[in-house]
Amino acid sequence: MGKGSKEMTVVHGLDLNRYIGRWYEIASVPSFFQPRDGVNTRATYALNADGTVHVLNETWSGGKRDYIEGSAYKANPNNDEAKFKVKFYVPPFFPIIPVTGNYWVLFLDPDYTYALIGEPSRTNLWILSRTTHIDDEIYNQLLEKAKEEGYDVSKLHKTPQADPPPESDEASPTDKKGFWWIKSLFGK
Repeated sequence: MGKGSKEMTVVHGLDLNRYIGRWYEIASVPSFFQPRDGVNTRATYALNADGTVHVLNETWSGGKRDYIEGSAYKANPNNDEAKFKVKFYVPPFFPIIPVTGNYWVLFLDPDYTYALIGEPSRTNLWILSRTTHIDDEIYNQLLEKAKEEGYDVSKLHKTPQADPPPESDEASPTDKKGFWWIKSLFGK
């Protein structure tokens, strides 16, 4: 390959006010621990008062809602690169131990409707969209971009998304383990 040593290209000048909101996972490189039956996976971002971003990741596995919350912040506040750190507090056994992963925005369309997210080890990859489905043409463009950045896109796994998506109903059965999110961040 020879691309492993090349620094990945990331988005510059990301507008957080436009980026926040809900994104649906169209595809990802799943980790070993991620439930193979995870569906309707999505991320919802909101601005915190201190300028960080509140992160809510949700998936449905075995009919139960599984979620984890955390916060994201710029890895280097002094440049305009879209490189973020995401910190999760591991639930429920170690609520005070933070686990941090990388979140690099590799590509974002001008309308902020779809995005390609990676991290420097090139283990994890996410294709996100504002809608539950994207056109094949756009999907293939994002695959090409991921290939250019040194990713093995054969490992991408499409995420089933229901239309309309499920509600985030707190009354619905919930699996609070949330551990596969942590594991998927590190690819362990």
